[in-house]
Amino acid sequence: MGNSKSGALSKEILEELQLNTKFTEEELSSWYQSFLKECPSGRITRQEFQKIYAKFFPEADPKAYAHHVFRSFDANSDGTLDFKEYVIALHMTSAGKTNQKLEWAFSLYDVDGNGAISKSEVLEIVMAIFKMINPEDVKHLPEDENTPEKRADKIWGFFGKKDDDKLTEEEFIEGTMANKEILRLIQFEPQKVKEKLKEKKT
Repeated sequence: MGNSKSGALSKEILEELQLNTKFTEEELSSWYQSFLKECPSGRITRQEFQKIYAKFFPEADPKAYAHHVFRSFDANSDGTLDFKEYVIALHMTSAGKTNQKLEWAFSLYDVDGNGAISKSEVLEIVMAIFKMINPEDVKHLPEDENTPEKRADKIWGFFGKKDDDKLTEEEFIEGTMANKEILRLIQFEPQKVKEKLKEKKT
């Protein structure tokens, strides 16, 4: 990305992002300008990503969740995201196809990146999600999912796994596609994320 510091987005990257996301050329160009203002180097660090996430959720503590989201999108594990990785992150978490979202969700939950999910990894992500939920909203959650531990138990139970079992990507995607309850339990209300993104754009 030799021209990452220039003011215009390269044609190749623009075309690739339009192909892989639902965003228009105008949206992408406008976001690129904002991205360069926040990150003049053309790359965003984990700390900067967490700050941007915190602006979306001022009433919550998104640090842990943002950390995991960042990890799952840092494709080359260099500790930064370039504009392309950043846009794909926004697309996947707000507008991606279900299958794409689930592939991303698997990488989010696969904390150690070994290609399988353990129950403790599910609990780690669910705990991060709970920090994003307003305490008032937690009070209204069903009794069997109103703590991270209960929610992790419920998710693991839906997959029919023993506590020390592992979950492959195929099992994760198939199980979640077949059961809307799992889909609801593993995600942090993406509708709210979508609304926040729209607010930031206008």
